[in-house]
This record gives sequence, C-alpha cells and structure tokens, in this order.
Amino acid sequence: MLKLEHLNLVVSDIPAELAFYQAAFPHWRVRDGGASEWHGKARQWLHFGDDYQYLTFNDNGVGENRDLGGHQTGLAHFGFITDDIDAVTKRLEDAGFQVSNPGATEPYRRNVYFIDPAGFEVEFVQYLSDLPEQRNLSSQDAA
Repeated sequence: MLKLEHLNLVVSDIPAELAFYQAAFPHWRVRDGGASEWHGKARQWLHFGDDYQYLTFNDNGVGENRDLGGHQTGLAHFGFITDDIDAVTKRLEDAGFQVSNPGATEPYRRNVYFIDPAGFEVEFVQYLSDLPEQRNLSSQDAA
C-alpha cells in the first residue's frame, strides 16, 4: 500500500498559509521549521501536520500560481477527506476564507473548494457511503 506523506508547496507568505491550514486542520501542529537554501536562494520552511502526513511550506515563491480557470500545465487542486464538511467549511469561513466552489451535487459525497493564500485550490470531501462503487459514482452515473 502507498500513502501520500506530504505536499511540498512553494509560497510567498508562510504565516498566511499556516492560518488557512490551521483553520482546516485544528488537530495538526507545526512539526518543524528552519532555514535553508534552494538552488542558490535562501528560504524559510515549515512542516505542518501530524505524525503521518504534513504540508511543507517554503517561502520566497516568485510570481503567481497558475490560472485555475485556464488550461495551463500544473496542479489543478488537491483534496482532503473529512468526516464533517460543514465543520471544516465553518472553520475556514470563520477564519475569513470564502468558498470558491460549492462542489457538485452527488448522491454519496459532498465537496467544497477553497483557494488558499498562495492560490492553490483545495478540495474537502465528505463521503456519505463506505462502498467504493457508490463513493466514486458521479451524478451522471446515477441518472
């Protein structure tokens, strides 16, 4: 079995990123942080997560993230599973972040999208079934 351990994100503002993800994951903590050099450029870095999964934030990012409405090569979004999508949405909205896409109407899952401060689109999904064939069913399949 393979599992995703971490995502390494280059950002311009680590505290802003941390505020977003602390609202989404109140049970996670700052695991480590420091300074390093990446291809000749100094940077600060921070690991935020639990004992098994984490996000790495690296500062000194240059430029804008890809146009999420466009077709450029690059990361479209990444997603996290939650048991309570309403609680995640409320925590993020209470922290000042707005839903960017309320997600699709599906029979066995709910999802919502936010744009983090660095411009990454983040999906949160709650499955309403433990059966894979239902969890992966789209509304088009159900029709």
